[in-house]
Amino acid sequence: MNSEDVKLVKPDALGPAEIEAKAETLAVGKTKMTPAKTFVAAMLAGAFIAFGGMYFCVFLGDSTMPFAAQRMVGGICFCLGLVLVLCCGCELFTGNSLMVAAKASGKISWGQMLKNWGIVWVGNLVGSLLAVFLIYMAQVYMLNSGGVGTAMVGVAAGKVALAPETMFFKGIMCNIFVCLAVWIGFGARTTVDKVIGILLPISAFVAAGFEHCVANMAFLPMGLLLNTVAGVGTPGAVTLGGVALNLAIVTLGNVVGGGLVGIAYWFTYGKREQA
Repeated sequence: MNSEDVKLVKPDALGPAEIEAKAETLAVGKTKMTPAKTFVAAMLAGAFIAFGGMYFCVFLGDSTMPFAAQRMVGGICFCLGLVLVLCCGCELFTGNSLMVAAKASGKISWGQMLKNWGIVWVGNLVGSLLAVFLIYMAQVYMLNSGGVGTAMVGVAAGKVALAPETMFFKGIMCNIFVCLAVWIGFGARTTVDKVIGILLPISAFVAAGFEHCVANMAFLPMGLLLNTVAGVGTPGAVTLGGVALNLAIVTLGNVVGGGLVGIAYWFTYGKREQA
């Protein structure tokens, strides 16, 4: 093996400055995707996060589990969603909050960033709703004698019952953890690196009950569907107005949380001369 081969083989993860530079490069690439490709990639991400939410609720369907074990293992189950997003390649609204680093460096414009966010948010919603339809038609909610459906409605009802300011700050906290997980993924060189790096941040935000707008695009419609159509849970526990309010406020909180991570790392490791 010559010196050139040695340079090519780098099993170690990227350093913080390298990750920040990669985040900016990826953001520029996102703005150059066609709207149609961005939308389809976003639909995939929405569906993948919904699958993680489904896995989480299947585990929660066993009400005999102690609280701590339920939250910890349920959080690990939910990691399926972001593992699929990062390893399979698609567009996730919350992760794209990190595009603020490229905006701060002047590599993309406000218009390009906001256009991407708008397309991706809608694409995530459509993908989530398609996944909800598939999960509902597959009658996953009937598992454990309907215990999974009860858990699904319970999760949704708990989210819509939160006070608006609580939703907002839970949204901030959530996307700090999500974007840190994505940041670790940017620095990873192998699939194993990405998966292991994702586990702790994502399971932590789930265990703590923070609010993720894309996950809620599946949790809340599923809870609404089961509550109003299938008659699961207390009537009126999940309403359309409650779903809309939660998504709006949590989205804003997620943008703030992700933006804090992106700007902090840009300020610390970005190249000032690019600004």
